[in-house]
Amino acid sequence: MVTPFDDRNEHIDQERLRALIEHLLATGTEALLIGATTGEGPTLSHDERLELYQATVAINQGRVPVIANVGSNNTQETITFMNEVAEIKGIDAALVVVPYYNRPNQAGLYAHFAAVATQGKLPFLIYNIPSRTGVTMAVATILKLATFEHVIGVKDCTGITNLGALVNGTSDTDFAVYSGEDNFAFAAKAMGAQGVVSVASHLYGEAIARMYRLIALGKVQDAAKIQISLDPKIKALFSTPSPSATKAMLNVNQLPVGGVRLPLVMPSAAEFETIKQILDN
Repeated sequence: MVTPFDDRNEHIDQERLRALIEHLLATGTEALLIGATTGEGPTLSHDERLELYQATVAINQGRVPVIANVGSNNTQETITFMNEVAEIKGIDAALVVVPYYNRPNQAGLYAHFAAVATQGKLPFLIYNIPSRTGVTMAVATILKLATFEHVIGVKDCTGITNLGALVNGTSDTDFAVYSGEDNFAFAAKAMGAQGVVSVASHLYGEAIARMYRLIALGKVQDAAKIQISLDPKIKALFSTPSPSATKAMLNVNQLPVGGVRLPLVMPSAAEFETIKQILDN
């Protein structure tokens, strides 16, 4: 979920937050992931993240699970913040990203997540996104970590082959596999993953929900047509650093969420017109 700011991007706007959450829940969203990449977590202060998390659970009122980003490239800091967030009633789980910048090897990645799993107070999803972290957690490492009680799933952005291996490797468990990429939403669900952690659902939640209902009914070709129709729109939403295009389109669709914080910037006028043309088509 994007984080709605006021018009100067100085503060989280709680009225806009309420409107956004109601929109998402009305258009097919089945859980809220807050304060992460799309939510501009890196530019939220410690106190702002707590404010966002507390406000979200107050608005949500237990209607869907709420997952809060707590991850960093500092193991002890991740554990400490997770345990602080765990005190917020209504946070159901956490998201913990593969440590960025440090570039740990597989042994280091395993040790990091094992420490979080044994010392942290929330169940959590691993977030494997090498394009942002600079390191890829191997499927074998994820499967090894999946044996920990508190490691309940993965948001994986390494492609459909690895998603398939993760689904296959956890088929007899409750471990949840999600694609973190909208363009793999159909393929992930069709091969047995739980679904997608979606950016495009801010604007196309009903279409994605309809696609998943069709897959459940065995109407795979009809579902695939929805993914094909969404693909150019998804590409447009990621043509500028996310979530700038998504926020720009929400703003013009009568759901104001403000802009993005530096070092991100909103799309230029030319970029915006190109994105809007593709999404309006």
